[in-house]
Amino acid sequence: MAQNTTRNARLQARISPDALAVVRRAAEIQGRSLSDFVVAAAQEAAQRTVAEAEVIRLSREGQEKFAALILKPPSLRPALKKALKNHRSRVV
Repeated sequence: MAQNTTRNARLQARISPDALAVVRRAAEIQGRSLSDFVVAAAQEAAQRTVAEAEVIRLSREGQEKFAALILKPPSLRPALKKALKNHRSRVV
């Protein structure tokens, strides 16, 4: 993902002195500014959280069942056939 080079939005947070010391040390280890380190860490965590919420993961067995149903779907039940026919008669 391309990074936005225009940085004009602001984020503020309160942090304990001990937590700040650890974050500062981690930023130093990576050779980054404190701000750059915090932004990068927050962005990585946000992307991971969004991916976990949006991506459906299936076991091998689940993948095989899903693929089998896509390739050969079950026949429609009578109630669903009736509902579909009713829908088609009402919707153009």
